[in-house]
Amino acid sequence: MADLNLNRRDLLAVAAAGAATALTSLPAAHAAAPSAAAQAPGFYRYKVGAYECTSINDGARSFPLPDTFVKNVPKDEVLAAAEAAYMPKGMVTVPFNPQLINTGSKLILIDSGNGIATYEPTKGAVGRTLQNLVAAGVDPKSIDVVLMSHLHPDHTNGIRAADGSMAFPNAEIMVPAKEWDFWMSDENAAKAQSNEMMKNYFANVKKIYAGIESKVTRYDWGKEVAPGITAIATPGHTPGHTSFAVASGGSKVLIQSDVTNIPEFFLRNPDWHVAYDTDPVLAQETRHKFYDMAAAEKAMVVGFHFAFPSIGHVEKDGAKYRLVPVAWNPTI
Repeated sequence: MADLNLNRRDLLAVAAAGAATALTSLPAAHAAAPSAAAQAPGFYRYKVGAYECTSINDGARSFPLPDTFVKNVPKDEVLAAAEAAYMPKGMVTVPFNPQLINTGSKLILIDSGNGIATYEPTKGAVGRTLQNLVAAGVDPKSIDVVLMSHLHPDHTNGIRAADGSMAFPNAEIMVPAKEWDFWMSDENAAKAQSNEMMKNYFANVKKIYAGIESKVTRYDWGKEVAPGITAIATPGHTPGHTSFAVASGGSKVLIQSDVTNIPEFFLRNPDWHVAYDTDPVLAQETRHKFYDMAAAEKAMVVGFHFAFPSIGHVEKDGAKYRLVPVAWNPTI
């Protein structure tokens, strides 16, 4: 009788021989699939009562952290915060996320993104609002209102297409009255000539709104500026910076625009002053006031510079705050 006692080495040898036989009997494998080399469309739908809302990703910029990105904190401390947030070493990443509100009677786009030509060297990393609207099934011609929170380039340049034409040709353009008055003032522009960033901002507003000044609707704080959308005064980032409460039924979301820049820095550290704030002390006061309100209400908050899809809740954490992102919901 054959010896049926097999040791571990024998079993491994048998298994290897069997695997080799099986492999030789398989049909030839297909060639490897080519890399896609492109990101999927960026849009995410969520409900606020009867309203269907869509977070539209305009892209993100990663760039070397400027020495004065945070003006009142040593750069080493800021770099440590960036590293703690797992940003590329020595870099900072800033996302951009306009919001589309479908009230049933109106399609309202809150901020329009960077525009295709704003940051040419990014090679498509920003200026993605139009393509992501189309991917979401929204024709730019169907937008009824483009509602601006303020007039910094990353929020307003997207009203122009790459050829300079109006990206949303049938939309009413709405701008905070205080914001419009500030940026359209020749006196303010003259005072800004010694500050390169502010000088460029004034020139940009003039360029983007050239020829359509008389068509811009100016709105005031504390009023309903579109169905279910109320303008909230949140100045400091700019003189007329505005946030919005979107309410339908018993539901509400706070669209905070730029109350903070990236939350990893300025929500965790609300007393830090970002370089882009026109009045850093007022912006700091606004952050505390706005986030104390949001935390007390347990409100859902949408941030233009939050990581996509840019929706979460804000909780108090001592003298600081923390963002609790809303879980991705596969249904609406």
